[in-house]
Amino acid sequence: MSPDSEINSNSTASSYTSAFISTYESLMKIVSHIELSSDVLRTARAVRLTNCLRKNLTEDTLIQYLLHFGLLKNSELNARLSSFLIIEEDEEADSAMSVCAIEFSLELEFYCYFLVLIFLIDQKRYNKAKVCSLDGITRVMSLNMAELDSVSVLAARLYFYYSYSYEVSGDLAEIRWNLLDWYSVAALNHDELGQETLLNLLLRNYLHYNLYDQAEKLRSKAPKFLSRSSQQTRRYLFYTGKIQTIRLAYTDAKESFLQAVWRGPVAARGFRIQCTKWTVLVRLLLGEIPERTVFMQSGMERTLRPYFELTNAVRIGDLELFGNVAEEFAGTFISDGTKNLIVRLQHSVIRTGLRSISISYSSISLAEVADKLKMHSRNLLADVENVVAKAIRDGAINAKIDHANGWLISKETRDIYATAEPQVAFSSRISFYLNLYNETVRALLLPSGNDMHGNRRSASQVLYGELLELLEEVRGKYLKK
Repeated sequence: MSPDSEINSNSTASSYTSAFISTYESLMKIVSHIELSSDVLRTARAVRLTNCLRKNLTEDTLIQYLLHFGLLKNSELNARLSSFLIIEEDEEADSAMSVCAIEFSLELEFYCYFLVLIFLIDQKRYNKAKVCSLDGITRVMSLNMAELDSVSVLAARLYFYYSYSYEVSGDLAEIRWNLLDWYSVAALNHDELGQETLLNLLLRNYLHYNLYDQAEKLRSKAPKFLSRSSQQTRRYLFYTGKIQTIRLAYTDAKESFLQAVWRGPVAARGFRIQCTKWTVLVRLLLGEIPERTVFMQSGMERTLRPYFELTNAVRIGDLELFGNVAEEFAGTFISDGTKNLIVRLQHSVIRTGLRSISISYSSISLAEVADKLKMHSRNLLADVENVVAKAIRDGAINAKIDHANGWLISKETRDIYATAEPQVAFSSRISFYLNLYNETVRALLLPSGNDMHGNRRSASQVLYGELLELLEEVRGKYLKK
């Protein structure tokens, strides 16, 4: 960052457009911001600012940045990173004149890796992105604990884009052992952000190939510590919810998905949509009917339409309509990975239909029950009798079967407000808010013992502080009445 490089950059900028000059100057400001100190907050802010510039990054911008400002022309790092870009002959001759090993700050070095990597990803040059990210991660593995602490944010981004480049190219299974090795190294170096990132990447890797048992074993044995990244926490909750759903732990899965949605920012629309889809299915499997407002959220109406139609079929208890919806949107459910859960929902549709019938009729023949449920099978009456008996045993309906005459006789409907169910539902809501509040306070007030800079607050703690103020308002408004 010498005066000569600035003069050189100013002299060459005149031949470029205003968009190029603006992007180039923004990169220079970001690097100056990083070099002021090795604080995690500054590095995280630099990453956010760079993400805002991704659409404006071009080959010329990166080449001019690497050759004239970020790195010296004859440095080994410059030559290595420039090899991933398409350089014109005259610039390539300048950059390859005399390559030598020059020391750079770790923050600047890994920021340059990050900058080139996101450009390769956006340009869909995934093969080069694989090599670039692996080169940067190899450099990360050579750092000691003190050095790694200052670049943990940038190292976590390298892990993520390494996995992403393989996932897009369909080779995700090839990197599983690498991720496991790096997770072990991160644990030995007490790199908590690296552990969080790599754990989520491993869970995503397992879930991509439907290896739910292996994912649960890894999740259950992974060490628990205070989160350093709210983004990684949201992903961990989402993956945990998916595992719990497949393992039939619907109540825990519902809580995981709801916490993931609550922690997610409004701008992360894709993540919120995925969480909402799984939350809707889990609530349906629990016998709950999601409110209509869930499907009317801004920007989500079209994407959530298949799940709205599915919820409507379950609410009515129409088995035929449910089958038509499942068939019409089969492609959507397969791409979302929820096809198996749709099959499970068939029992919920039958239970809902039986509940409606038992409320409407004091007594009804099993043949009419089969007709209203639109059930079709060879041994129709026997199948209907088995389904009704199971619903009675599970407590879905309050009735009895007259086996001799083939009738379903409903008992007197109880007043639900005379039971403890409303109190249990209200208590579950209160416990959800209190648990979220307690986790926020714990994360804000109790920094990790492995943090070498005890007085330094991470970016995630700042976000937790904002969330704490919001939760104080919610608690004061609803829980103190």
